[in-house]
Amino acid sequence: MIILSLMLPSFFASILDLIIKTSTELPPDVRGAMKHALIAEPAGTQSGQALTIIAQNIDLASDDEGAICQDTGMPTFEVRVPLGANQIWMRRQIREAVAEATRRGKLRPNSVDSITGRNSGDNLGPGTPIIHFDQWDRDEIDVRLILKGGGCENMNAQYSVPCDLPKLGRADRDLEGVRKCILHAVWQAQGKGCSPGAVGVCVGGDRTSGYVHAKEQLFRSLDHVNEDPRLSELEAAIMKTVNSLGVGTMGFGGEVTLIGCKVGALNRLPASFFVSVAYDCWAFRRLGVKLDPTTGAIRAWLYRHPSTPVIPMIDQEGFVRTGREVRLTAPLTREDVLGLNVGDVVLLNGPAHTGRDAVHAHLMKHAPPVDLNGAVLYHCGPVVTKDGDRWRITAAGPTTSIREEPYQGDIIRRYGVRAVMGKGGMGPKTLEALKETGAVYLNAVGGAAQFYARCIERVDGVSLLEFGTPEAMWHLQLRDFPAIITMDAHGNSLHKEIEAASAERLGALAQG
Repeated sequence: MIILSLMLPSFFASILDLIIKTSTELPPDVRGAMKHALIAEPAGTQSGQALTIIAQNIDLASDDEGAICQDTGMPTFEVRVPLGANQIWMRRQIREAVAEATRRGKLRPNSVDSITGRNSGDNLGPGTPIIHFDQWDRDEIDVRLILKGGGCENMNAQYSVPCDLPKLGRADRDLEGVRKCILHAVWQAQGKGCSPGAVGVCVGGDRTSGYVHAKEQLFRSLDHVNEDPRLSELEAAIMKTVNSLGVGTMGFGGEVTLIGCKVGALNRLPASFFVSVAYDCWAFRRLGVKLDPTTGAIRAWLYRHPSTPVIPMIDQEGFVRTGREVRLTAPLTREDVLGLNVGDVVLLNGPAHTGRDAVHAHLMKHAPPVDLNGAVLYHCGPVVTKDGDRWRITAAGPTTSIREEPYQGDIIRRYGVRAVMGKGGMGPKTLEALKETGAVYLNAVGGAAQFYARCIERVDGVSLLEFGTPEAMWHLQLRDFPAIITMDAHGNSLHKEIEAASAERLGALAQG
């Protein structure tokens, strides 16, 4: 069967609809897993509070068709087509749909030139988006999309076994060795990958095919049972034990660390045995459509059923105040900060300034465009739209902070920053600077982009826009923006405590 481009008048609209729905709606299997996590976590705990914010964020994104997480990731399409399909034309249409979704603010501009650092502004460029085509003998087009953000992408892992793993001992070239590799990958992600997460795993292949096949496992639904009984048993064994690690939501400690584990296998060379792990966050955005091969219209949705009503994640306000929250108004003083301790929940008000990788590198060589003395520096790359002459933040969750560890301590000391806010925590250099200067690290809930966008009253301006909208320094006014003190000015770090405690539990899982 030959498909001509003129025969697919609805293809572009179908792909655009797929992109928008994937960015704004979690599939039912993931919603169900997150609702189970919400029920499993005791109310009032740090993880419990974070999960209520996540649950409200999921509902807000779906209701308002806003990006679930401000990091809309690397769009990866898996497309199966009948013989004779015009793949060149389809690729062009998919790219145009990605650009249009970006213009509409459903995708954040994420395509950056690796040499110059320039953002293309439309999510197009060499290698982006990723589009894989495959032919099959069915009379329909199958398109699946996954949006996997940078924070969880950085938590991917690949092991060459045999190898020695901390607390787990030697991982050999067998399924027991594979189990140890998976446990280690989940443990080392901590809160940096926005747990509770899910993992796709490939046993074998080469380095490249292993990572590709691992990511492909994430296209399986969480309730899918592996056809290979050996791998099905492995998946079940991981899920039975991994949540005893105590990493919990956002690395705050707790009962649920992983919501899914899917394992595939490829043949390998005799000299190589790779275990590749693709880690995905709780904002597990993956949908698909089946298209008519003559019109490109949507015949059916995969993973979701539009006719089935979406059951709300939560029937109350996501963040319920207890009266014990500490209200802070920037600019902050040393005295404000010294009264704070790990575990305190704060409500931030007043000005804050975003700063990611490009801003931190810039501040090491240049003076800041605004006075940062007493300031809140927010590790965030928001989704931003412009209404006339005014900017508006439509998604604004935190990015992974550990990337800024090489710079953060120097910037705190040099410019008098009093609070750094992000997700996943930071390392010893930053902790030392916090103690030395009297500053704190605030952990916001990763992925809760719609929830936090509603805590931003306005945008006062922007600096360094030449870095692109995610990397620019946005000057914001916050209103009761909730976050948890996880590193204080007294040398305490919740992240260090949870990592050490979960490492001990990891060792207990070494023998299965």
